[in-house]
Amino acid sequence: MTPTPFTNKHIALGAKMAEFAGFNMPISYTGINDEHMTVRKAVGVFDVSHMGEFIVKGPQALDLIQRVTTNNAAALTNGKAQYSCMPNNEGGIVDDLLVYCVEENNVYMLVVNAGNIDKDWSWITSHNCNGAEIHNISAKTALLAVQGPQATKVIQALTDMDILNLKYYTFVKGTFAGVENVLISATGYTGAGGVEIYFEDFNNNAEIIWDAIFKTGATYGIKPIGLGARDTLRLEMGFCLYGNDINDTTSPMEAGLGWITKFTKDFTSRSIFENQKNNGVSKKLIGFEMIDKGIARHDYEITDEQGNIIGKVTSGTQSPSLGKAIGMGYVNTAHASLQNEIFIKIRNNSIKAKVVKIPFE
Repeated sequence: MTPTPFTNKHIALGAKMAEFAGFNMPISYTGINDEHMTVRKAVGVFDVSHMGEFIVKGPQALDLIQRVTTNNAAALTNGKAQYSCMPNNEGGIVDDLLVYCVEENNVYMLVVNAGNIDKDWSWITSHNCNGAEIHNISAKTALLAVQGPQATKVIQALTDMDILNLKYYTFVKGTFAGVENVLISATGYTGAGGVEIYFEDFNNNAEIIWDAIFKTGATYGIKPIGLGARDTLRLEMGFCLYGNDINDTTSPMEAGLGWITKFTKDFTSRSIFENQKNNGVSKKLIGFEMIDKGIARHDYEITDEQGNIIGKVTSGTQSPSLGKAIGMGYVNTAHASLQNEIFIKIRNNSIKAKVVKIPFE
């Protein structure tokens, strides 16, 4: 397993460690429910240094990004970011990602999922027909997500950059905790507010930044948070997890990501998605909550009242914030209407659930 710059910190703090996407990652410290509520009510710190980062630069940079992503990166100006996805040639999704505009029409940073770094790099380079300059900086980039309603107060105390007024999906770059060239963005995967902090890992930068954040955050009840709570937090918001809710066989139109699919430019699978937009899709990603007692898990079958299989669960959990079991999954479009009753097959029993809107409430 590959360590992150913070692996020794996690072990020293007694984290439950496990392999994730080839990395030695903390799953939990004090327990998923406690960590989940810490982020919802105060502030928590996630080590997400396993994520991948690519720099795309030069006069052909925007052209390359436009051809391999569905969202319109031409709308980005300096200091802005957007959520997007890279479609394959068959109407599926290679990966979902963030696109950061560091220098308009010239320098961009793509942030991709840890398990897809090699696949994404190969996909992007195979489409780089006009010679954009690309660099895989994943191995030398550290990334912390500081999330929760108190997060920006903690971060603001360590920098002269204006963090308190940082708008959603914008970023700034400067000195943080005495470390130069730190990029801080108002993004995250929890729906609880906060920032993500990118910096190059050298000269003990990781230890300096980690220690500074936890020292400053002590009065706010700051805690380290593992990947277990990261999953329950994102699921409450209805955020897709690559490999579960979206993959190489699901389209953004089926996954409710039509809002990041812009037909003002040409990109891979555009004609497939345009046809789906005009004529509809046969399956849709839905949110559901359990009516009867039970927790849905990935790959559990979804049926109608007569027992006919109509879909499959992609994610499910007991929501710490809401106190009820929730999940997402794909069902035949005819069964995707809000409040429609569906049934989850759990150990050969049909457990009643209903389709609800997301984010869950």
